[in-house]
Amino acid sequence: MKGSYTYEYPRASLTADVVVFTADKSEVLLIKRKNEPYKGAWAFPGGFMDMNETLEQCAYRELKEETNITADVLYEIGVFSAVDRDPRGRTVTAAYYTFVEDKDKLNTKALDDAAEIEWFRIDNIPTLAFDHKDILEKALRLINYVTTYNI
Repeated sequence: MKGSYTYEYPRASLTADVVVFTADKSEVLLIKRKNEPYKGAWAFPGGFMDMNETLEQCAYRELKEETNITADVLYEIGVFSAVDRDPRGRTVTAAYYTFVEDKDKLNTKALDDAAEIEWFRIDNIPTLAFDHKDILEKALRLINYVTTYNI
C-alpha cells in the first residue's frame, strides 16, 4: 500500500465469520471464545481482516486458524452491520457458510483464540455471542431456499 492516508471520518473495523455445516445440514461447528468480549460464549469462527487480504481471504484464514479446517469453498450469507453488534466498537462482518462431508475425518482442534470447538445439532444451538444467531438464521434460510429451488 503506497503512502498513509488520514481521514477526518471514523471508519468501522471489518471482520469475517464462517458457519460450518455438516453435509446433511443437521449440525454446525461452534467455537468457545477464549477472549473478551463474550469470553466463554459460543460463536462462529471468525475475526478481523488484515490490511493485505480480502474479506473472503480473511474468512478462509480465520477458519483455518481457529479450527484447523481448510474449506474448499465458501458461500456468502451477507453483511451484518448493526451499529451495536460488537461491544469493542463499530464492526461490520461479512458472513460465509460452507459444508464438510465427514466431520469425523477432520482434524479439528481449537486453535488461536478458540478455547474449545464443538459440533451442535441445529435444533440444540446454545446462546451465541454477538449477532451470530441472526447470521445462523439467515444461513439456514439461504440453504433452504437453494435446496427448495435446486439452485
